[in-house]
Amino acid sequence: MGWEALSQWGDDAVRLERMTGGVANDVWRVRVGGRIAVGRLGTRDDADLAWETGLMQHLDRAGMAVPVPIPTVDGRLFVDGLTVMTFMEGGPPATPDDWRRVADTLRELHRLTAGRPQRPGWRSSADLLHAETGTKVDLGAMPAESVARVRAAWARLAGRPTSVVHGNPANPGNVRVTAERVALIDWDEAHVDAPDLDLVLPGNAAGLDPDRHDIAAQASAAWEATVSWGDDYATRRLSEVRVV
Repeated sequence: MGWEALSQWGDDAVRLERMTGGVANDVWRVRVGGRIAVGRLGTRDDADLAWETGLMQHLDRAGMAVPVPIPTVDGRLFVDGLTVMTFMEGGPPATPDDWRRVADTLRELHRLTAGRPQRPGWRSSADLLHAETGTKVDLGAMPAESVARVRAAWARLAGRPTSVVHGNPANPGNVRVTAERVALIDWDEAHVDAPDLDLVLPGNAAGLDPDRHDIAAQASAAWEATVSWGDDYATRRLSEVRVV
């Protein structure tokens, strides 16, 4: 159905302008019910979108600042790959104190989602020590030496408690900061994994000790290389992962 599905949010629902930053999805500023919101059209299936929208509702009820799904006229949270969520005001983190606030927000996310089930079709870094595929990951497409390197990095995190991780909070474009709160946006990469993957932030804002930071940084670079495999960014991130 594509963007025609936006009509399910009301006769006055309309697209206004395309927003930058989206890679896997077509993201637009929209107006629904007389208010500005964000519409995102992608190819994720209903189970995936149910997990994500359910997570947003859970975090919102717990007091976190996140984009909240706006239901259609008949109460659905997504239609044919389209979701509409509240627009989050604010700008990217600009100071070390901003990034420390981001770290505190991430730790609250991890606390609130301990034990939450995995996103349908996804695999954690620990799962991928044995599994070959999961959503955007296909280890079979990588050279054996590269697979050995990323698995060695992830093995150092194995056995730790898990929670939902945002997936890319070090990207300033995925954070909206105001004086009152820190909001995390763009949850397209969120899944259940080791929380330290989220805490590799500019200036070590999370205050990890050197050994813990090294483990997290290696595992994070390995993850980014794997999910982006096939482009220059993936090659650059893999170069940060130590050879076994």
